Amino acid sequence: MKEQNTLEIDVLQLFRALWKRKLVILLVAIITSSVAFAYSTFVIKPEFTSTTRIYVVNRNQGEKSGLTNQDLQAGSSLVKDYREIILSQDVLEEVVSDLKLDLTPKDLANKIKVTVPVDTRIVSVSVSDRVPEEASRIANSLREVAAQKIISITRVSDVTTLEEARPAISPSSPNIKRNTLIGFLAGGIGTSVIVLLLELLD
Repeated sequence: MKEQNTLEIDVLQLFRALWKRKLVILLVAIITSSVAFAYSTFVIKPEFTSTTRIYVVNRNQGEKSGLTNQDLQAGSSLVKDYREIILSQDVLEEVVSDLKLDLTPKDLANKIKVTVPVDTRIVSVSVSDRVPEEASRIANSLREVAAQKIISITRVSDVTTLEEARPAISPSSPNIKRNTLIGFLAGGIGTSVIVLLLELLD
């Protein structure tokens, strides 16, 4: 019982220590969030993301009137192969050459994100760049080159463009609101931990 009372008193003391220094904790949180905001706004260069989407049609699908469950399962499993084709060295080198990019295929690959919604034959190809027009130009070129490569390698009859990439209006990164919030939480939590440690060691 005595130990329980001691524990309760210690916890109350810790809360009192935090409350006593609440202005310091808040001030540090505001400072760190301001630093995070300034860094995200003025130091990190914004990037823009453009996305193009394709739909892959199996060679024997044209003979059928509709899609079956089996068709979807087979198609969605093949889409994983299409992702690898899109990011293959041959495709990347051709895009770099066609657009005369000052990039290596590896650099280009780092700008690309390929996503595949579950149970579909749709492939989304996103490209990020500091220039929005360049991001859309690369994405559309990548789609055209990859489509021909997919048709030549796999047994599909067509790769249809569902959506062309367009220049983004607003940047995709950095996320200024998120970074500012992280800065605020990091400053507040970090200062609180220091206050508690000092109280425990006192």
